[in-house]
Amino acid sequence: MSVTKLVLNSATTVHEIIQMLDKSGVGILPVVDVDQRLVGIVTDGDVRRAILQNSLDIDHIINKNPKRVSNKTAKGEILRLLRQMHLRHMPIVDEQGRLVDVVFLENLMVEPKANKVVIMAGGLGSRLGALTQETPKPMLPVRGRPILEHIIENLKFQGFTQFVLCLNYKAEVIQNHFKNGEKLNVNIEYTKEEKRLGTAGALSLIDRKSIEDPFIVLNADIITNIDFEDVLNFHAGQQSHATMCIKPQAYEIPYACVEFDEYFNLKSLVEKPKVNNYINAGIYTLNPEILEEVPAGEFYDMPSLFQDLIKKEFTTKIYRFEDYWIDIGLPTDYSKANSEIN
Repeated sequence: MSVTKLVLNSATTVHEIIQMLDKSGVGILPVVDVDQRLVGIVTDGDVRRAILQNSLDIDHIINKNPKRVSNKTAKGEILRLLRQMHLRHMPIVDEQGRLVDVVFLENLMVEPKANKVVIMAGGLGSRLGALTQETPKPMLPVRGRPILEHIIENLKFQGFTQFVLCLNYKAEVIQNHFKNGEKLNVNIEYTKEEKRLGTAGALSLIDRKSIEDPFIVLNADIITNIDFEDVLNFHAGQQSHATMCIKPQAYEIPYACVEFDEYFNLKSLVEKPKVNNYINAGIYTLNPEILEEVPAGEFYDMPSLFQDLIKKEFTTKIYRFEDYWIDIGLPTDYSKANSEIN
């Protein structure tokens, strides 16, 4: 939905604001400065309240402190906030406060999907040190709610309601919190490893007959705003058996890199070059028949599964995305998530 925006300046009049709001026809007019930073919004309700208060001036008509979210916020989280706050629209801003978009409640509503989501939630989280001594990593709070709850709610608001949680470390903490998923209006089943089976080995515990459609697999320490429906559509369109989501990642080498020829002549020095590559994002889409390729009772990780599928000439694809994504593996990542996630 296209939204007209007003660039506020000293010559802006109330009449101009109301005229633009009326012309836009969507009930909201974002107001920005010359640098495109969000100054505020004007809605039909703001105009009515200003008229009732007999205060038709710019300072009264513009709501200069509207609810807004970061462009790193997942679509499902935005939908949750809109419903919780009884709002119809939400401005989205970047790190500099510049207006990126305005999303509308009706555009976020989706049909329920039959596809199951399998979440690998059995990791020890040992790299997080003392944080996970008493609490399993998926239950660490981010802005007051467990990481796993953020993941489930984001997927729920994208239409996914059928979940399988693969557990091991402190499984009872997770089960006691989520139970059967009723409180989140989803259905949750569980598998529990008696010994550690890895990110793919845990799939061997799932009843093959319970999976009829392509299903999503992801790690329980990932918060992202990737469009999972688009991932499924890509997977189907490519007639893929197994699809791995990958994300560009730049790494800065903290030294000067030396270039030389075969005669050991120094050619150049490159200070702290950046190496660009794609990383495995820990998000996958698999066809049900792939479950039959997972060995039972053995430690088996996702990279090994994909390597074996390639050898067996299954169709394996990659889905590239650049949406917000964070893997909460280290204390610094956990701190970053708490500062970035709404």
